[in-house]
Amino acid sequence: MGLPLEGIEEVPAPPEGVLLAAVTAAEPIEGTQLTKLTLDVGLHGTKTIASGAPNAVGLPAGTMVALVTPGTKLGDVEYGVRTMQGVESWGMAASAKELGVGETSAGLMLFPWGTATPGTPMRDLWPADSVLDVEVTPNRADVLSALGLARDLAAFLKLELVEPEAGPQPSGAGEIRVTLPPRGVTLERDPSQKIRFGCDHFAARTVNGLQNGPAPLWMQRRLTLSGMRPIDLIVDTSNYVMLELGQPTALYDRRDVTDDQILVAFGLRQGEIVRDLLGNEHLVGPEDLLILDGREVRIPTVAEAFAAAGQPKPGQGVLGIAGIVGGEHGHVRADTENVVIESAHFDPVLLRRTSTRLGLKTDAVYRYERGVDPLLAPRGANRVAGLLAQSGGGQPDPGATLVGQPEVPGPIEATGDQIRALLGMEIGTAEMVDILTRLGCRVEQSGDHLTVTPPSWRVDMSLWQDVAEEVARLHGYAHLPETLPTLRVHTSNLGAEQASQERATLRRTLSGLGFQEVVTYTFTSDEEAGKARSERPGVRLCNPLTADRTGMRTALYPSLLKAAQVHPKGERVLLFEIGRIFPASGEEERLGLLMRGPLAPQTHAPGVAGSFGVFKGLVEALAGSLGAELDIRQVRGDAVPSALHPGIAGEVVWNGQGIGWLGALHPEIAQEFGLKGDTFLLEVALPLPGRPWAFRDPSRAPAAWRDLAVIAPDAVSYGGIAALLRREAGDLLESVEPFDVYVGAPIPEGQRSVAVRLVFRGQKTLTDAEVDPVMDRLIQAVRAQGWSIREK
Repeated sequence: MGLPLEGIEEVPAPPEGVLLAAVTAAEPIEGTQLTKLTLDVGLHGTKTIASGAPNAVGLPAGTMVALVTPGTKLGDVEYGVRTMQGVESWGMAASAKELGVGETSAGLMLFPWGTATPGTPMRDLWPADSVLDVEVTPNRADVLSALGLARDLAAFLKLELVEPEAGPQPSGAGEIRVTLPPRGVTLERDPSQKIRFGCDHFAARTVNGLQNGPAPLWMQRRLTLSGMRPIDLIVDTSNYVMLELGQPTALYDRRDVTDDQILVAFGLRQGEIVRDLLGNEHLVGPEDLLILDGREVRIPTVAEAFAAAGQPKPGQGVLGIAGIVGGEHGHVRADTENVVIESAHFDPVLLRRTSTRLGLKTDAVYRYERGVDPLLAPRGANRVAGLLAQSGGGQPDPGATLVGQPEVPGPIEATGDQIRALLGMEIGTAEMVDILTRLGCRVEQSGDHLTVTPPSWRVDMSLWQDVAEEVARLHGYAHLPETLPTLRVHTSNLGAEQASQERATLRRTLSGLGFQEVVTYTFTSDEEAGKARSERPGVRLCNPLTADRTGMRTALYPSLLKAAQVHPKGERVLLFEIGRIFPASGEEERLGLLMRGPLAPQTHAPGVAGSFGVFKGLVEALAGSLGAELDIRQVRGDAVPSALHPGIAGEVVWNGQGIGWLGALHPEIAQEFGLKGDTFLLEVALPLPGRPWAFRDPSRAPAAWRDLAVIAPDAVSYGGIAALLRREAGDLLESVEPFDVYVGAPIPEGQRSVAVRLVFRGQKTLTDAEVDPVMDRLIQAVRAQGWSIREK
């Protein structure tokens, strides 16, 4: 039915020998933190125990507890009669956790007088039970309650729904005046943002003459099985109605609701600290919705609000942060007799924004941010009033305050053919109407056309596809026909997989060359950026995980250097990472390579030592495997990236486009990271530039080799020499490769000799008569640059 059962938890009954006992007296034991409880245990007579539970202090006569009698075993402990501080303790009064019926261990289980006859076994009152764990998807807020789940089951199983008691129905106006904020409020600090309504429905009722104390056993039992901790009658009733109906409520001590007035407002008392029920403090912001009492309030100007934000002061008259948590002011106490019930509907986006900023995730906001029934507020208030009258002897005021006009789901147009085409199931239109009606929808049918008005609790239904989903869910997914899916590719998706395929090919090629992929954090810090001489992070994290991950990285190589730190010196390290960086110029994707240690260690045969030439060869092998043309151009002076050694740095030119750099790690950076020995890096932008290319048959003609030594100033790079030779040689030149660099006599000072090997190849075997004119042309071009040729 779309609500899968995740599991069933079996909760045992309390052990035999645990009896219900009534407190007749509670006296502190002087000089200790213990309390002497005198108990009526029915047929066992009057007994005494010494208890260290905090809620045993000052227990009123008539309160009932769960008593573990002598001879009863809980776990590995058997309880008996012990003398404690001069008190003969007959067993022990237990908490829910000690009895194995709940997780609460903060105090004794307390029940109101009249729960049952003293001496009644607790297992008769609190029998074993099963708790169903149902998975609820985020869009189905309507089933975050017993009523919602029962409503859905009744629709699916075609059973009658028995709803909870409605509570006393109001007649006339209530005693509390309520003022709501205007709709469409624009945030003063960001005029582009608007809050839809803040609060569009508010119900308030009062109950007077209450006797607060423990909630009835049946209510405590249901709350405990639902994972909640029973507190007292008033608080437990509010929690119980939330679990039963799905409507969060808040109850305030009427003594703190000044002039019987509640104000729901933005922008009041901004910059103040709101202290919640648990004593935690929260600094409210300009967009936070507050529940305020009726004392006179002046709305501050924007300047005043933000000036106050810098000088927070304790809030006065704040009953709570709307829909999230109640305030210390107005909270229910042990002596509370008169209460004001708040039951309202709040903007889910607003509450999610506030709760996230304040770090508050309560059961109430969990429901509000997913979508509470906008018409449920009055029913929630009436149900709370009825339960307080039933269990606490309170007298609900006949009237109720109801303000606001909530928005409810509007009608949805659909046709049976539309739904059948989407689902691929043959479902009659009449069956669709029956399914939707059972779900609470109002359906108007005209032939095959349906006008569906969802019930108020189904705020997730807004499109005809939502209607189709409900039809399929209750009709049964098991009836889906077994057919092969039809592949329909939209023209806009043609070639969409190319980028993913290119990355996969890049990863496979690098792995084949011996590199190992690493995936590192995209977070860094100013300290790490300083050590690596990379750009400092400009994108900062609002909630950093740790002090060394406070911003988004601006380069890949610092992450690779940290990954290389774990490898001992002398071990081969070949790493690569494909990831995103966030420099000031904008987010981009990069490829990073790192090499340390020998490419092949020495064994019985000479190894291959790591060097710039070896690293460059691996990069050239990568380019060759991907069918790309690679050129490495030496960079000098200010053009050298800050990460590289000034004398071993080059620009990576891929298919004619400069995409990044490679070279040896700067020695000072290596020292900062504790990396001894040579480390070589590459960092280039992705995607790699492509070019048209195709396979061709290898030439059957042999190659003709010529060597040429060019004497040029030190400032002239090999790349410049090779570019000149390629340009002047014509189509016969197949490749140019350097094989020797010489500096010293007889080469003039400030110059060097770069020897290159020229490979010529044609359609047939080349003769000297064909190659020599090309060589003469090359020599003339070299001399025309002011360079010279090194003679034999």
